[in-house]
Amino acid sequence: MTTFREVLRPSWWMYLIAGFMIPTTILVMAPINFFLGVILSLVVYALIVIPMFTTSPTITLTEKELRVGKAHIDRAFIGSVSAYSGNYAVAARGPELDARAWIFLRGWVNPVVRVDITDPNDPTPYWLFSTRKPEELVSALRAGRNQK
Repeated sequence: MTTFREVLRPSWWMYLIAGFMIPTTILVMAPINFFLGVILSLVVYALIVIPMFTTSPTITLTEKELRVGKAHIDRAFIGSVSAYSGNYAVAARGPELDARAWIFLRGWVNPVVRVDITDPNDPTPYWLFSTRKPEELVSALRAGRNQK
């Protein structure tokens, strides 16, 4: 059973930035064929936006594991968890970051969650990853730990 799920889709402004390829492509193609430039600009935009949307990573928390993108860890090895936002998130991603930590950051998502790893065979001290719902995820992780 899934207790938390979030898809880290790009922010609206990422699609807007990709939209700048439309006039750029039209301007490049206009001397050759304006109509072809319009068609090609829409194709280029679709080739940028569709992969951005469809390959967005997912954070999933179930009763058995935490999955962030392609990485996963059994909940038995999850220690303390904490959420950071604002300047605290900047510090966690920067000066306070342990080089051995596993990170999964997205530039368009400011808040991060830190999950300490208690597996003695894992050299990774913690996971640090982006999420738009840090408090909700931390609550779900703590609730699962209290049920054991």
